[in-house]
Amino acid sequence: MLRAMDEDLDLVIVFESGSGALVAVARALLESAGIPFVAQGETVQDYIGAGRFPGGYNLATGPVRFLVERRHAADAAAVLRDVTPA
Repeated sequence: MLRAMDEDLDLVIVFESGSGALVAVARALLESAGIPFVAQGETVQDYIGAGRFPGGYNLATGPVRFLVERRHAADAAAVLRDVTPA
């Protein structure tokens, strides 16, 4: 996993979802492929405001976003291509 504090990294969003199940699948796929990532907003979903709404995420924080270095974006997109909302 990447450290979010690495300021000189060129990070891009490759996936975002409010579904806890899809977040878990995306995390598992990226980890198994050996692609370093940051899951932005994952840890704060239940701590701000009223928690998660029916959409699966906290309206104050938005959905969980998976970021990878730009050089890994194509590989990450390929790994995550079938992870889509129902």
